[in-house]
Amino acid sequence: MMADETAEKHAPRVIEVSPDLTVRDLAGLLGTTPIEIIKLLMTNGVLANINQAIDHETAQIIGSELGCELRLPEPEPEPAEVLGPQPEWRNFNREESDEKLIIRPPVVAILGHVDHGKTSLLDAIRKANVASGEAGGITQHIGAYQTTHNNKKITFLDTPGHAAFTAMRARGAQTTDIVVLVVAADDGVMPQTREAIAHAKNAQVPIIVALNKIDRSNANPELVKQQLSEAGLTPDDWGGTTMVIPVSAQRKTGLVDLLEALTLVAEHADIRANPSSSGMGTVLEASVDKSRGVMATLLVQNGTLRIGDAVVAGTATGKLKAMFDENGTPVRAATPSTPVSVLGLSEVPHAGDLFHVAASEKEARIIAQVNKDARKAKTGPEAVNMENVFERMSASGIPELNLIIKADVQGSLEPILTNLEKLSTPEVRVRIVHSETGYISESDVLLASASQSIVLGFNVQADQAAQRLAQKDNITIKLHTIIYRLLEEVESAVRGKLGPVYQQVVIGKAEVRAIFKIPNMGFIAGSYMLEGEFRRNARARVSRGKQMMYEGPVSSLRHEKDDVREVRQGFEFGVGLGDFDAFETGDVLECMINEQVP
Repeated sequence: MMADETAEKHAPRVIEVSPDLTVRDLAGLLGTTPIEIIKLLMTNGVLANINQAIDHETAQIIGSELGCELRLPEPEPEPAEVLGPQPEWRNFNREESDEKLIIRPPVVAILGHVDHGKTSLLDAIRKANVASGEAGGITQHIGAYQTTHNNKKITFLDTPGHAAFTAMRARGAQTTDIVVLVVAADDGVMPQTREAIAHAKNAQVPIIVALNKIDRSNANPELVKQQLSEAGLTPDDWGGTTMVIPVSAQRKTGLVDLLEALTLVAEHADIRANPSSSGMGTVLEASVDKSRGVMATLLVQNGTLRIGDAVVAGTATGKLKAMFDENGTPVRAATPSTPVSVLGLSEVPHAGDLFHVAASEKEARIIAQVNKDARKAKTGPEAVNMENVFERMSASGIPELNLIIKADVQGSLEPILTNLEKLSTPEVRVRIVHSETGYISESDVLLASASQSIVLGFNVQADQAAQRLAQKDNITIKLHTIIYRLLEEVESAVRGKLGPVYQQVVIGKAEVRAIFKIPNMGFIAGSYMLEGEFRRNARARVSRGKQMMYEGPVSSLRHEKDDVREVRQGFEFGVGLGDFDAFETGDVLECMINEQVP
């Protein structure tokens, strides 16, 4: 045949082809026309057009009829990092033999309430004026710095707060060995201090308290120690285990004692790494410099990172072109616990991404692509809710139900905590990760994400930022106005006896414009419907600022002089809520219905 002669003349005996071939592609490879290929396909019982894809087996049959052998290319061997688990922060040296491990410098995070002197303290320790260069004197980024005490290095992370500290942990990175909690001696333990304690405790790292501003005339260290003890950090001179070091960042006093305390805790923790292995660690921050390109700050946690290494950091890859220490001095290698800024990555990695050195740039690109595909396939974090918590604990072998409790006043919070502690059983332990008065904030949801917790609120609401983050991270926020209902729900979860699950859905929002007292009806809130609708057979919530004032059934609903079943957006109406009579102008009314969750 003419086609056979053409194939023998123009096509090699063995042709390497891709698995995705069209009729047109196959004709080009075999040196014949698409019409000839379509004819051969028809004789083999396959109807196809010129742009239709054909499988490899069919292509092999057509190739053999034309005197050619079609082969798929040999698959590239996947690197070990792809086939096995990626490095995890908890086991950076899990495969290292003991004789290769040496003591490495501790990595210390500075946490505490705003304006208690975190950056000023770090500035005093390393004698570099960082605070003056920051907007408003508040830390705007994560910086990493090293100092030396008695010929022993200590690495400090100057975080912008416990939110960033926990955000990195929520991404799987644990960068910190020790936390220094800065508390002002003249201000005491503040709500943000308690949050920082909760975040540090959940990270399961040692805590040292730096009692700052001890030189102030109104400093009251004994009162602060009492507050610390109440927050679960009993000072060592009170018989506890928490070291409380009096310092003054302004006068530079007590700094040697703080560094000595850090050295002692680090020695007790026996922090080790293997500098002879390939470098791996965590991305602290990354950005694009207009003149240099992608700049990333990396914290080496095991091994040694060198110029020229092929690095994978999440979905970013690259061959390191340059490295700089915290002072901008070029360095050629970075050993464990050393922070460095690097040049050479292909894209900006995320803070908290784990990085490691690959065998080659080609291998690094393969691993990065696997990571990218995995992120695309991942629909989001696993939902944390009352319904699946028992199953999740059984699968993981961790018999704990983690809760974050927020209440309106201390008088409500204390009985809730007391009764929740009694719900623990031999099979499941109820663990209070954090408890505080006040509304549910973004920081609470962030802590819930890192600790796999459920957020319970009593007579409080969640702000908009918290609601958005909870939805994004699949964190459950449960709001209650009756204590025994809250306790019953937790008890049912602990015992695995949850019945049908209902979710409160807000269907409308209104604003109180006037208050009227109607004989035989009580107080009526003259309101304007802002959005959605208000229904007579629903429940309503009254909010004043960020505080929930009341929640209960709607007892009456009127538009002008008529009783109505519902009121829609843009209309004025009057609403009564049982015996609630504490309406104020400007109160926000939310109409809610219960929907059963599938």
